[in-house]
Amino acid sequence: MRENFFDVGVAEHYDDPDDEMFSPEVLGPTVDLLAELADGQAALELAIGTGRVALPLSERGVPVQGIELSQAMVDQLRAKPGAERIEVAVGDMTSTRVEGRFGLVFLVFNTIGNVTSQDDQVAVFENAAAHLERGGRFLIEVGVPHVGERFVVFDHTDGHVGVDEHDAATQLSWSHHYSSTDGEIYRRRSIPFRKVWPTELDLMARIAGMELESRWADWDRSPFTDASAKHVSVWRRR
Repeated sequence: MRENFFDVGVAEHYDDPDDEMFSPEVLGPTVDLLAELADGQAALELAIGTGRVALPLSERGVPVQGIELSQAMVDQLRAKPGAERIEVAVGDMTSTRVEGRFGLVFLVFNTIGNVTSQDDQVAVFENAAAHLERGGRFLIEVGVPHVGERFVVFDHTDGHVGVDEHDAATQLSWSHHYSSTDGEIYRRRSIPFRKVWPTELDLMARIAGMELESRWADWDRSPFTDASAKHVSVWRRR
């Protein structure tokens, strides 16, 4: 099983109501699109986390199940209203299976990058396809790989500095988090990622028996271009 970087210390502070990803402006279009793609069928979220997306999707009447590597993240989900409607299997999304078939499997917010080898990313696609009804859809939201400086500061406040480190040769990245307490600076954690290009994802989908149906720059279905920082892509099981 893959190493869990989202332990109790991370899970307890993961939900930040001031973070843009928890805002109605982000979650509204996200849930709208997922509910439409589920098309009246059940949905399975890989790396369900604390239920940021799954809970509002469930409130829309979509039956939702999840797979999550971190028990600590599931514990945070279980403490929220409406969590009783959602079944979660604790395990690795490369191989953990749950009962039933789904009209939609989805994986949001760059989480495919937490799987840090190409073989294991292919296994995620194969596991998603194994859970889909014939004609069902697999959706991923992920950033376009960074090209440029090796180190990029993504957050800089009095209490926290975040630095992304990129290695173009291996497609690996690390998010380094530094905290400050009473003037003392220390590294809190470093989380590895594997960056992956859209065309590489399309090939993974073909290996798993799926084909690209749609690709947008964001949840609002804006066009994906060479200037897009991320994409929301949908593949359909053949």
